Amino acid sequence: MADSELEQVPREISSHRVIQRLARRSGRRPTELLLNSSLHFPAMRKLPDADRRGRPDIVHVCLLLALDTPLNREGLLRIYVHTRHNKLITVDPSTHLPRMYYRFEGLMEHLFLTGAAPHEKPLLHLEDASLKILLRRLKPKKVVTFSERGEHKRLNEIFGGLSKEDDVCVIVGGFPHGDFLSDVEELTDELVSIDPELLCAPTVMMRAIFAYEDVHEIPKTRLARLSDVP
Repeated sequence: MADSELEQVPREISSHRVIQRLARRSGRRPTELLLNSSLHFPAMRKLPDADRRGRPDIVHVCLLLALDTPLNREGLLRIYVHTRHNKLITVDPSTHLPRMYYRFEGLMEHLFLTGAAPHEKPLLHLEDASLKILLRRLKPKKVVTFSERGEHKRLNEIFGGLSKEDDVCVIVGGFPHGDFLSDVEELTDELVSIDPELLCAPTVMMRAIFAYEDVHEIPKTRLARLSDVP
């Protein structure tokens, strides 16, 4: 997930009465809160890109869905969350995220404060890294970015010709609307659009995962194991 709108409350709006009140209630400093457009909208009006920021819920939904997929259960999925301020979250495949949003928000606040979460057994790790640095580290065979500006393609065309041994990096925007802040065209091999209408990030991500599972017959492999059970 690239350019995700997941961040702490910026200092320039931390003195707003709405944020001060919520900080007192939560027992945190204002800048330790996770920016949330639903709660902080009155304070966010003067922020650049205010209409798209403060959307940690997008990351929450995407992670819940992706971590529960057969692809992840087969050990074939790795998830990274890159944010607008070039923070990078590495998500362990065995992570079980809170399904209730308020608990997820608390987990993310702890992660931004300490660099690792949860406290008992860290499965999420935070570092400073751009999308370019991440891709340089991963060295995937192919990088595919989903964008409304991309070439229209069917999903089965994107992953055809690639084996399960080939590392493929799929980039999905972690923001509600607009374009990437990162220069994805420079970093990607293929900029694609899979629908004539704009689709939300969780839908795009799940369709990509399902398509990859289908091309590599992951459901067939998993169901075939049932015949091995006495």
